[in-house]
Amino acid sequence: MTIVVLDGFTLNPGDNPWTPLEELGDLRVYDRSTPAEVRERAAEADILLTNKTPLPQDIIQAAPRLKFISVLATGYNIVDIAAAQQRGIVVSNVPDYGTNTVAQFVMGLLLELCHHIGDHSNAVRVGTWATSKDWSFWNSSQIELYDKTMGIVGFGRIGRRVAALAESFGMRIIYNTRTPRPDSSQQYCTLQQLFAEADVVSLHCALTPENTGIVNRTLLETMKPSAFLINTARGALVNEGDLAAALNSGKIAGAALDVLSSEPPSKDNSLLTARNCIITPHMAWAALEARKRIMKTTVRNVSSFLGGTPVNVVS
Repeated sequence: MTIVVLDGFTLNPGDNPWTPLEELGDLRVYDRSTPAEVRERAAEADILLTNKTPLPQDIIQAAPRLKFISVLATGYNIVDIAAAQQRGIVVSNVPDYGTNTVAQFVMGLLLELCHHIGDHSNAVRVGTWATSKDWSFWNSSQIELYDKTMGIVGFGRIGRRVAALAESFGMRIIYNTRTPRPDSSQQYCTLQQLFAEADVVSLHCALTPENTGIVNRTLLETMKPSAFLINTARGALVNEGDLAAALNSGKIAGAALDVLSSEPPSKDNSLLTARNCIITPHMAWAALEARKRIMKTTVRNVSSFLGGTPVNVVS
C-alpha cells in the first residue's frame, strides 16, 4: 500500500517524525508539490495525505489506485468531495488538534493590538527609553480588556475556548453560529448585532460558499471605531479590500490576521500596508504539541481505513 504525503514540510519540518506512518505502508513524503507534481504523485498513491495542496476533480479522476484521502487538518475544502464520492474514495480529516493552541494565539494577537508589545520592545532596543526624560513612556494607547465585549463568530471547540480565555480577562461574551447553543450561558446574537456591539470580533467559523467575503464594507461600517477584528479561521471570510479601507479610514481601530485569502499573499495585497494591521503567516495552529496531535490522528485515520473501519470520515 503506497502512502503519499503531498506537502509534509509544515507538519514535520524536522521535529515531528513520520515513523508511525512508515510502519503502515510504502511511505513517500514530499515537502511540497507543484500542480504538475501533484498529478504525477497522486497517480502513484493508494492513500493520499494533503494539508493545503488542492485535490480537484481532474487530479482525483487521474489517480487510478487512489482509495483514501486523509487531510492533515480540520478543514477539507481543498478536496473535491463530489469527485471523491463518485470514485468511492473515503475522505477523513483531523477534527480536533489545535483548540488550545489557536485560542492561545488569538489572545496573543489581541494583547498585541492592546499593547503593541513588540513595538515598545523595539523602541527600548534602539535607545528610546535610555534617552527618555521619564521613567515610563508609551507610543500608543494602552487598552484594558476588562468589561469589554468579545464577539465570537463560530462557536465550536475553538470559539468556546476563546470565550473561556476572554472571560478570564473579565470580558463579556456574545456569539453567532448557525445553530444557537442552548447549553451556553453566553448571549447569542445575529451577525449584524454582534459586529455592532462587540469591542473585539474574532472569527472561528468554517469557510463555505455562503459566507465567503461575508466580512465586508456593510458589516465593517457597523463596528465601533474603537473595535478590533481578529481572524484565525480562513482568509476568504473577509473582503480584504474593504477591511484595508476600513482600517485606513479609521472606521475600525485595528485588525490581527493569521490567515489571508491567498497564502502566501501577493505583494500587492492591500492589507500588507493597511493601518494598524497585524499579519502573521498562518501559524496559529503550529505549536509542536498540536502538530503531534495531527500526526497521531492521521496515523489512526490511515490504520483504521486499512483495518476496514475508517474514522473521522467527512465523505
